[in-house]
Amino acid sequence: MLSLPLPIPTKNTLIPGKPKHSCSRRTRTQTHPFFPLHSPKPLKPLEPTTVVKVALREHVQEEEEERRDRSAPAGVSAEGEPLPAELQDDLMPKHVAVIMDGNGRWASQKSLPASAGHEAGSRSLRELVELSCHWGIRVLTVFAFSYDNWIRPKVEVDFLMTLFEREIKSQLDNFLREGIRISVIGDSSKLPKSLQKLISDAEETTKANSRLQLIVAVSYSGKYDIIQACRSIASKVKDGALELEDISESLIEQELETNCTEFPYPDLLIRTSGEQRVSNFLLWQLAYTEFFFVRELWPDFGKAEFVEALISYQQRQRRYGARL
Repeated sequence: MLSLPLPIPTKNTLIPGKPKHSCSRRTRTQTHPFFPLHSPKPLKPLEPTTVVKVALREHVQEEEEERRDRSAPAGVSAEGEPLPAELQDDLMPKHVAVIMDGNGRWASQKSLPASAGHEAGSRSLRELVELSCHWGIRVLTVFAFSYDNWIRPKVEVDFLMTLFEREIKSQLDNFLREGIRISVIGDSSKLPKSLQKLISDAEETTKANSRLQLIVAVSYSGKYDIIQACRSIASKVKDGALELEDISESLIEQELETNCTEFPYPDLLIRTSGEQRVSNFLLWQLAYTEFFFVRELWPDFGKAEFVEALISYQQRQRRYGARL
């Protein structure tokens, strides 16, 4: 397990932005500054192959055995679990961000197609959402698909788009029941039309929920997030709506795609698979975030690993440049 042991107040105290009704997801057909791409055609649902289904069934059984060995008795749900004794309620982060890395390597290690890794990874995400909801975390932001991932094999990208649709549909009732609001950030113009509509409907349906806000970054680029914010501000200056002196951190924050949340700055970033980089994710927002790197691949990330990351976070002192 790797972590950055920098002791650094657990309050998300950076400049409080004025949250808007919805994230400023880009829907323009404007060419991206890094490389042009064509929007994929609407997709037909893809069914997992038999070998994928068998592998996932075995993975689920292994997960259940591990949970029985290291946590609550079998049958105890996340809702029935109290906050682990090792964690302090008043020191819990308000906003946790996760780079869910390692699905492909997990599948490769088991001689399975990449789709099997993504299927298994979706289970880890559902567990993380449940735990975050019941342990008092207010915002969970997950990096589901980078803008840079569009260069991956078409069959994998198509499967991911279908998986996104299936997960939103299957989890929407649970979001409503548990008080979870879903928001999606990123360049949605690249997504299939059916997925765009599903996202819009899900955001509208859950917008009044306030227990946990799940922000999913799909076709997202941290660099372009900053670029589009600068363009928006420059346009307002050009039109006379703003003066140069009006430009501030708070103003830029309001133009970023995370303007949909009361807590735009993650307190804790978790990255799985042993990689130690941010990979073009929330570049502005991570300025004072605590990092925690874990060796486990994303499909193997569960309650025990999440608790370890939270323990590490609670042992740090966040100074924001001050001397304590």
